[in-house]
Amino acid sequence: MDRGDIMEEEDDCPELVPIDSQPGPPARQIPVTIITGYLGAGKTTLLNYILTEQHNKRIAVILNEFGEGSALEKSLAVSQAGELYEEWLELRNGCLCCSVKDNGLKAIENLMEKKGKFDYILLETTGLADPGAVASMFWVDAELGSDVYLDGIVTVIDAKYGLQQLKEEKADGLVNEAARQVALADLTIINKTDLVAEEELNQVRDTVRSINGLVKILETQRSRVDLSAVLDLHSFDCQDGAKLAEKLQLVKSAKPHLDKSILTVTFEVTGELCEDALNAFIQDLLWEKKFCNKAGKPMSVIRLKGIVSFAGKAHQVMLQGVHELYELNETPELWEEDPHTNRLVFIGKNLDKDVLQEIFISTVLMNGEAK
Repeated sequence: MDRGDIMEEEDDCPELVPIDSQPGPPARQIPVTIITGYLGAGKTTLLNYILTEQHNKRIAVILNEFGEGSALEKSLAVSQAGELYEEWLELRNGCLCCSVKDNGLKAIENLMEKKGKFDYILLETTGLADPGAVASMFWVDAELGSDVYLDGIVTVIDAKYGLQQLKEEKADGLVNEAARQVALADLTIINKTDLVAEEELNQVRDTVRSINGLVKILETQRSRVDLSAVLDLHSFDCQDGAKLAEKLQLVKSAKPHLDKSILTVTFEVTGELCEDALNAFIQDLLWEKKFCNKAGKPMSVIRLKGIVSFAGKAHQVMLQGVHELYELNETPELWEEDPHTNRLVFIGKNLDKDVLQEIFISTVLMNGEAK
């Protein structure tokens, strides 16, 4: 073979090898709804109802607490070590059920291996658990967050004993669990309404709204609810900024109904904000607890939501916080009104609207005024 033949051979294009496996569409994220409630409120009854109803949904239910006499308890393999129950109960309506003794993270990771067998996850917390700690794991664990997303927090309340549970005082001024669960909720289900008179039910409603001005309230008996009102809440999404802005506009600051109770504080300011200054404000409030009310008590925020405007950005930005964690996410919504109206809602203990608003305006607002 002469040099010319060699050069001609080298110039020939290599043969393309077809690739058999083409990348498919991104995997659909599975929504997770956290269901919480004080002992005896009816959350296990709610889950049993969901597990046994025909609803054309393949739901995985993770329970970490069974009441006495639960019909499901006998069907599950009980681990004496108190860890994850590896046996799954697959029900006729397509649901899966398991029980865990941890915060549910391991169970959800195991569920990820069963993709295709379900399209929704319900995670029940124990009656005394802080649902905020469970919700936070979806923000902290980025790897898990790529497979699932937090849809919302649902709190079940006993209509007959709810007020008594919300009034319970804890040592050292700590927040009681029932009030914290209401403060964190996106939806509250007031259950057993047939056991109370209308006046008592009104008191429960008013107390819930005073604690959490953002929450939606459903009323029911025996935990029987329309599942479309419980699932697909999209409470942590930033895709519909207009709907959130409208919702925040309707929230009013509340006066505490109970001594040392949690309450909702909201305010609006017009103008553009400095993003760095807002981060510093939120961190001082959530992390450092630097702000005190007029009585000198440090303010403690349990839940935070807002729509804000940053200088140089045409889109609305959604602010979302649970305990010490918070996020700022740009929404698809453009600002139409001018000047822009920033709306913020704080749910927590020892909150003082006047103090919060004054600090916010003096440190975060670049131009504008309070409304």
